[in-house]
Parts: sequence; structure tokens; C-alpha cells
Amino acid sequence: MASSPDQKSERESDSALRLGLGAEALGARLPPLMVAAERVAETVSPGAHGRRRVGLGESFWQFRPYQTGDTIERIDWRQSAKGDRLYIRETEWAAAQSVFLWRDSGPGMSYRSDRSLPTKRERSELLLLALASLLLRGGERIALLGSGRNPASGRGALGTVLAGLDRDTPLGAADRAVPRHATLVLFSDFLDPIDEIARSLERVAAAGGAAQLVQVLDPAEMSLSFNGRVRFREMAADAPSDTDALIPRVDAIRPAYLDALTRQQEALTELARQRGWEFMVHGTDAPPEEPLRALYTRLATKGGLEAQVDPE
Repeated sequence: MASSPDQKSERESDSALRLGLGAEALGARLPPLMVAAERVAETVSPGAHGRRRVGLGESFWQFRPYQTGDTIERIDWRQSAKGDRLYIRETEWAAAQSVFLWRDSGPGMSYRSDRSLPTKRERSELLLLALASLLLRGGERIALLGSGRNPASGRGALGTVLAGLDRDTPLGAADRAVPRHATLVLFSDFLDPIDEIARSLERVAAAGGAAQLVQVLDPAEMSLSFNGRVRFREMAADAPSDTDALIPRVDAIRPAYLDALTRQQEALTELARQRGWEFMVHGTDAPPEEPLRALYTRLATKGGLEAQVDPE
């Protein structure tokens, strides 16, 4: 029995409603952190593929002038006929970049000076997931350092990284070193003694490998903006009470604190420079899009990605 136009319209409306409710339910099950990371990642639009080099691929890359030593077979006669020079047609070889990501999960990363701010760990995980999303869109492979997994591509890899954030893996306890050809991106407050940081990095970073160090700090840590009498407490659960420090006048120690922070950051910059790495500082009161743009642009430059950063 044939249905009337009104019945058909009702069925289509019901179907659309079910699809809408299904999408709504699916969205509700997505972790808020993942939703926020994807939203931040939308500010950067990577190209369709990863690392680009001249090679034996099938995709056209560019024309370049003929040079001594090029074989005649490589000349593109159609392009050359347009002028008085001979041109070579180059194809590309797309080689995906492998990027290992890590965020510090130590007790100090749970700090925030104001409830309106994210903790250092929350901001680090947001940046890590947003960067992972961008890299995957660009055809790269990613893995969470310490997860025991090899770098993978595809959207499923993002869920694997998200699930791995449930575990706490100190940098020095990571299960293996990053391969020479891979890139390492580390998010931490990097406030431990510089010698300890250097030893931990040596355990995971291969000689000659690339790395990006991102120091994530609360604004109060960047300026020591407290006033008057303040008690500072160690955030580790098992820390003895005698590690607390009662400062009668914080403003009296502010210059020495800021000088010590500057020396720490200078040491981190030098540690990175000696190894050909890069170091940057991000405050949790600043928009997450800023370091994300900088990070993705740096990785694009190092790895040959085609990255387009949307203007503000």
C-alpha cells in the first residue's frame, strides 16, 4: 500500500528527530576535556598531509628549472613549452611525523591560585589533546609517552591518548626513549632542580631528536602576587609538615623569588638550545590558543607540515 505525502513527511521528520537525539546523546558522552580540546584545535587549520619531501610519490608538488645532472626523462615538456627554459616536474613523498606527547602529573601540577583558573595539569592536558588533534588532522602519528604504544594515526589514536591520561607517568619512569626520528613535546611546570630535569630528559630523548618544552605556570607563580603573611605548603600528599614555609612578608622575598625563576627559565632555555630543542612559557591565565599556534607552527616548520594558522 502506497503511503501518502503526509505520512512520508512524518516518517522523515521522525527519522530526523531520532538522528538529532542520537547525535545529542553522543555529544553528551564525549568527555568535556575532549570537546574543549577540539574547540581550541579549530583555531588552527593544518594542510591535508604531513611531512613533504621530494620523492617517488604520485602527487605533484612543484616545477623547478632543469639542472645539470637531471635526466631528460624528468623534463616536463608541456610546462617547458610555455617559455624558453626547461622544467622538471617534481612529485612528493609524504612521510608522516611521529610525535610523542607527555604532560607532568606530579602533585604540583594540581595547583591554581584562583578557582576561576584551570590547574596547571588541566591546561597541560587541554593543550596536549588539542595539539594531538591537529597533528592527526595533518596526517601525523602520535603516542602518549609512557603508554607503551607505538605512534598511530587516525581519529582513534586521539581516544587512545585521552584514555592514557588516566595514568600518571613521571618523565624519568617512561618506558623507553623516543626514537631519533621522532619529536617529543613535554608539558610541565619544570620547577624541579635543573639537574634532575636534565637527567630525566636524557632518559627519554634520543641524541639529535627534536623536542618542545612547554613550561606551564599559574600567574601567581610567575609574579608571586601574594601580599602580607602567607604559608606555603608542599602539595605532595606524603610531604612532611616541616616542609611548609611561613613567610611574614611575601613582598620582601619577591625580588629573590623572581630572580630564581628567571635563572630557572634561563637554564631551561640553555638546556634546550644545546640540544637543538625549543622552550616556551605559558601562563594558565592566557588563552590556550596562543601556545597551540606557536607549537603547531614550530612542529610544522621542523617537520615540513603545511600549516595555516587562522588570524586573530
